[in-house]
Amino acid sequence: MSKKASIGVTGLAVMGRNLARNLARHGHTVALHNRSEQRTRDLVAEFGDEGDFIPTYSAQEFVDALERPRQIVIMVKAGAATDAVIEEFAPLLEKGDVIVDAGNAHFADTRRREAALRERGLHFVGTGVSGGEEGALHGPSIMPGGSVESYQSLGPLFEDISAKVDGAPCCTHIGPDGAGHFVKMVHNGIEYADMQLIAESFDLLRGALGYEPAQIADVFRTWNTGRLDSYLIEITAEVLAHVDAATGRPFVDIVADQAEQKGTGRWTVQIGLDLGVPISGIAEAVFARSLSGSAGLRAASRGLPGPVRTPLTGAEAERFADDVEHALYASKIVAYAQGFNQIQAGGAEYGWDIDLGALASIWRGGCIIRAKFLDDIRAAYAAEPGLPTLLTSGDFRKAVEEAQDSWRSVVSTAARLGIPTPGFSTALAYYDGLRAERLPAALVQGQRDFFGAHTYRRVDREGSFHTAWATEDRTESPA
Repeated sequence: MSKKASIGVTGLAVMGRNLARNLARHGHTVALHNRSEQRTRDLVAEFGDEGDFIPTYSAQEFVDALERPRQIVIMVKAGAATDAVIEEFAPLLEKGDVIVDAGNAHFADTRRREAALRERGLHFVGTGVSGGEEGALHGPSIMPGGSVESYQSLGPLFEDISAKVDGAPCCTHIGPDGAGHFVKMVHNGIEYADMQLIAESFDLLRGALGYEPAQIADVFRTWNTGRLDSYLIEITAEVLAHVDAATGRPFVDIVADQAEQKGTGRWTVQIGLDLGVPISGIAEAVFARSLSGSAGLRAASRGLPGPVRTPLTGAEAERFADDVEHALYASKIVAYAQGFNQIQAGGAEYGWDIDLGALASIWRGGCIIRAKFLDDIRAAYAAEPGLPTLLTSGDFRKAVEEAQDSWRSVVSTAARLGIPTPGFSTALAYYDGLRAERLPAALVQGQRDFFGAHTYRRVDREGSFHTAWATEDRTESPA
């Protein structure tokens, strides 16, 4: 075979097929491989005129079709399937060749695979790809991990096919081994939180004001012209305005209210717990999906008492939609602040030097959470690279300050009317927890020392101490 491909894609389901097409559309010769040969034939038959494809029908033929260093992108199901594909191709490769996992793998698996393949002289690049099937085809946000050397050859291709914002590619080298998949995991966790807050906003406007979905769609369209301008707000308006053809009812009313999830949100929360990072907004979003899917539990609880819900009227109703917008923006700041703090903590734990400003920059286009808001985050980290939390950054601090009355009014109104707002409520609680001069954790430490001799620290001198609670004089001694 005289002609060689600059990159190969194995796994030609929707995401793999669209990524291969994207590469070919940008002038790169792409080798194709799939366990089912028919998918390879179908891609060439349907889209072969979009660029240069080299279809192959065996692992050896696929490897032989690639120029050195060989670059293979794996687009298969995470877990055992990915390991199986790696073991199929790794023995056929040579030192310096690159294997890319562009699926939603757990970053710990990526770290394991990278270390094992490094010992065999191969580069393994765990790469986050966000934007869904349309993003894969037209320009996703791409988050490659792996070695600096692998990015030297792989980076230009990925930057070429990524989304562009102000001419800048939505792709950058994130960091070593599992950094790319870690960042993609947290991206998805933030996405969960963002979606939950938007859903709560819809529920508030309907439950507190009695608005119909079409009216709420207009509210979201208005919000999308301002600081909340984002892909998720845009598609929310589209979904709410859609009418079911079969029934003539609002589409949102004929969809079962049981949200599903594929696991990345749960991973984010689990790792947040492991790292000791309070990502309560993301956690509540995950739990809200779990609660929505607990059909039996919800059915058994339907008769529980609660307030009579009377929609707001008059002046209170007129300002409520504006209050929700303020509360949504403030809660969104909290959710992103928590996500970026988790990335900081992950970087410190695993030895990754992740540029948070660059991360915000590549999320401005292509990905699901793309938003005008991310440019403000990029600017915040550019102005202060060591920023401890977005909440202390000038513009964000000002926005949260301006939202105080509205934010608290929305949460209290929701509680009074019996409208569940776990996202808004936990965001406000987190904010108040951060700004509190003293927290009740002091009492918790006293309790822990009482029943378990777990010790405590004092505010007036160094060291750890234990009180002999079982003795009459309850003497204190250094631990």
